[in-house]
Amino acid sequence: MSTELRVEHLRKVFATGKPAVDDVSFRIEAGEIVVLLGPSGCGKTTTLRCVAGLEHPTAGSISIGGRVVSAPEQGILVSPRQRNVGMVFQSYAVWPHMTVRQNVAYPLRHRKVSRGEMDRKVGGALELVGLSDYAERPVVALSGGQMQRVALARSIVYEPQLLLLDEPLSNLDAKLRLRLRDDLRRIIKETGVTALYVTHDQAEAVVLGDRIGVMRDGKLLQLATPHEIYNRPADMFVANFTGASNLLSGRTVGQDGAFGIVEVATGERMSVVLPAGMGPGSPVKIAVRPENIRLGAGLEGTPNRFRARVAAQHYHGLQTVYDLAVLGGRLEAIELGTDLRNVVGSEIEVELPPALCWAYPGGEEPLGGAASAAAETLA
Repeated sequence: MSTELRVEHLRKVFATGKPAVDDVSFRIEAGEIVVLLGPSGCGKTTTLRCVAGLEHPTAGSISIGGRVVSAPEQGILVSPRQRNVGMVFQSYAVWPHMTVRQNVAYPLRHRKVSRGEMDRKVGGALELVGLSDYAERPVVALSGGQMQRVALARSIVYEPQLLLLDEPLSNLDAKLRLRLRDDLRRIIKETGVTALYVTHDQAEAVVLGDRIGVMRDGKLLQLATPHEIYNRPADMFVANFTGASNLLSGRTVGQDGAFGIVEVATGERMSVVLPAGMGPGSPVKIAVRPENIRLGAGLEGTPNRFRARVAAQHYHGLQTVYDLAVLGGRLEAIELGTDLRNVVGSEIEVELPPALCWAYPGGEEPLGGAASAAAETLA
């Protein structure tokens, strides 16, 4: 039976002294899938391992189904075996000398389950992950994707209250990863188990999560639905890590209804989503995703309409990526379709939808390193 997970003010400090997890709080409702997303070293796996009981928190509390399983200040630390959680690791962690059935049945052998009940539960778990026909096959004879399905079946066969998944698809090739990613959400939802999933892959997070929590430097920056994460990112890091790789500099000059007015380097003005409390004259950085820039004719009367020159094009078959000289800078735009519609050097109209242009304080640190690379993969 699924249950609620509650993490409050979680903190974990290793010997280096810098917090790996720094005052992280969130709640997962029964039956919900929450994905922790962020670059390497952001604290997402440490958070998951604290929930599992594999790491001992420095401070804060963790409750599963209303039962406190970790609270250092109160001297509470429930062992991993007594937390009734299932865990799927990045490595398959299957028993190589066992068959598929034996691997899946293993957790039940220590839970005083009758032979008939064991057969029923193992059969149901194998059917759910699509491995019924492989029950008697040696697990080492399976593909990587099939072995990860065995690991998933083994983690749900004893009906845990909570399922923890630590980058379970990262060892698979691209095609297998896509196939299992789509199946994984269905399998988790069919079991009804509450799930906490860790990944650095944005597409994976969007497909799997009911909500996504973006982490950086041990802190949880935003926890929201995929739609809100993509369309109302809390800060420049969240915007850029999830693909808003275009940045424009400007200064606020006023307000137009629900939107702020920003003047850019060329003196042109555009409407943007502006944080509360930013008065006229404030420097800002404007983030916009390449796929949200609209190209071509028929844009008359729309806000944020500008003339741009096609400086370069990159044909990818199903889409074309354009480098545009516009507003005194360079913007990248994506146009879907197999046809090349705009040649290098041509002048075109572009629209930057105001609701999809987000302004952040100009002093915010630009994104760099792994997160920038991740953003580029989306473009």
